[in-house]
Amino acid sequence: APVNATICYSIKSCGNINICKILAAEGCGFDVTSGGELFRALQAGGDPKKIIYAGVGKTDQEIADAINVGIAAFNLESEAEIENIDRVAASIGKQAIGAIRINPDVDPKTHAKTTTGKKETKFGVDIERAERVFEQYRNLKNLRIAGVHIHIGSPVYEIQPYVDAVNKIVALIDRLTEKGHKIEWFDVGGGFGVNYIGPDQAKPVTEHAKALVPLLTGKPYHIAFEPGRYIAGNAGILLTRVLYRKRGGSKQFVIVDAGMNDLIRPTLYESYHHVWPAKPQAANLNADRRKDFVIQGGETVDVVGPICESGDYLAQGRDLPPVQRGDLLAVFTAGAYGFAMSSNYNNRPRVPEVLVDGSSYKVIRKRETLEDLVALERL
Repeated sequence: APVNATICYSIKSCGNINICKILAAEGCGFDVTSGGELFRALQAGGDPKKIIYAGVGKTDQEIADAINVGIAAFNLESEAEIENIDRVAASIGKQAIGAIRINPDVDPKTHAKTTTGKKETKFGVDIERAERVFEQYRNLKNLRIAGVHIHIGSPVYEIQPYVDAVNKIVALIDRLTEKGHKIEWFDVGGGFGVNYIGPDQAKPVTEHAKALVPLLTGKPYHIAFEPGRYIAGNAGILLTRVLYRKRGGSKQFVIVDAGMNDLIRPTLYESYHHVWPAKPQAANLNADRRKDFVIQGGETVDVVGPICESGDYLAQGRDLPPVQRGDLLAVFTAGAYGFAMSSNYNNRPRVPEVLVDGSSYKVIRKRETLEDLVALERL
C-alpha cells in the first residue's frame, strides 16, 4: 500500500472480548476511551503498542495505568490535560507519548450529538491555536508530543469533510516540521458511515482511499485510522419477538420484547434501523431497505418496546409485511452502539450476544438474570 497505516478498532462501538480477539488476531490495534476499554483490549490480546487512548476526561488512575502497560499514545485534548499527563508520568517515573487532538473546524454533516470536528464542541485544540500549543509544550520532561490526531464525527457519509480536515492537518504538520517539531504519526480518526437505510447510503472504503491516499502518500509520518461502526455496524442484528398488536388513534402499534434499553439509537439520535420479519413469507423474501419497495399485503406500523416512555421505539411509520404475536423481527445494523449503549433501565436484564460464523454459532455473552441485576448491591 502507498500509505503506511495502522487500523485501531474503536472498541466503544462493540467491545465484546471475542470480537476484539478476532480483530487483534488480524493485526488491529485499538482506540480506547476509558480504563474499562483498555482492560478489554488487553484481555483480548491487544498489543499495547497499538493502543491509542482518547477521550476528554481521563482520570489520573487511568493515565497511570495506561502508561504502565506501555500504550502507543494518548490523544491529548487540552492544555490542562497535557500538563496533567506530564505530571502523572513524572509521579511514576515514566515518560508518556501523545498526539495533540486538533479540532479542524470542519462540519461532518452528521447528527449534532455526534459532531466532534467543529470548534464549538468539547473536543480537541482549536486549529488556530495548534501551533502555539505545540510550541508551548515541546520540551516537557515526561510527555513526548509526537503526533497529531483528529476525529470529526460519526457517522460521516460524505468524503469531502475528511478531505478538508486532512488537507488542513497536512498543512499544519508541514508548518510544525519547519519549526523543528518531529511529527511521527497522523491519526485521521474514524466515523465512516455504514448503510442503515440502503445499499448506497455510505461510500465504500475504497472511495475514501481514492480521495485520501493521494493526500498522504509519501509523507514521512505513520498514518492511523480508528474505524468502529464501519467494522461492527452491519455485522450485528438485534432479534426481537412480537408480543402484541394494538391501535392508538390512527396508529397501528407492534409491541415487541426489545426496547430502548437494548437499542437506544432510534430514541437518542432519531436513527433509522431497517426492521423486517426474520422469517418473511415468500412474497417478501427480499428485505430491501428502499422505502419505495412494494410490500405484499403490507401495513404502516410503529414498532415499539415495553419501556414506560413514549420515546421507546425501534421504528416509526414503517411499512412492514403482516406480523403477528410470536413472530421474530430482525433489527438490522445493530452491531455498533447497540449492546455497547444498552442499559438495565426498568430493571430489564440485558440480552445475550451470539457470534455466528456460517452455519455455526457461539454464545459470547450470556443473557443477564434477575440475580445479576442486584449482584453488586449491599444492604
